[in-house]
Amino acid sequence: MTSAHDLPTPRDIEVVSDQLGRPARDIVAVSARCVCGNPVVVMTKPRLEDGTPFPTVYYLTQPAATQAASRLEAEAKMAEYQQRLAEDPEALFAYQSAHESFIATREALAVVEEIAGISAGGMPTRVKCLHSLMAHALSVGPGVNPVGDWALGDTNWSVTTCRC
Repeated sequence: MTSAHDLPTPRDIEVVSDQLGRPARDIVAVSARCVCGNPVVVMTKPRLEDGTPFPTVYYLTQPAATQAASRLEAEAKMAEYQQRLAEDPEALFAYQSAHESFIATREALAVVEEIAGISAGGMPTRVKCLHSLMAHALSVGPGVNPVGDWALGDTNWSVTTCRC
């Protein structure tokens, strides 16, 4: 279930820290939740507290979801999705639009010159990281990021079945 970008609670930060196996950093929102309510995707500051630029605004944190993305990558789905984009001008246009939307969302949080024009997951023309693309699709809902939607459709993982 996709949330409306909830402010993180102390419990959310604790859950995400447990999910990551390290302290959660610079979370500004929970943008997707499991059916049980735990965070699945968090939004992070575009510049971390230590000054590091962080282009990946939407960060997939739930272990079963990250494992699902990793399985798809191991199955060479990135190359398949890249080919699908090459063969489908409408999907490619939507992917480019998703890139622009991603950047606009990040820049609404903060403009970081070092990452200007850079989104995540290979957008707008390549398919590079399904973790990022799935996180984006989960956060903004279906129909915005076609590659994220494809990846979510090709996995047996879902926010509607708790695997926390």
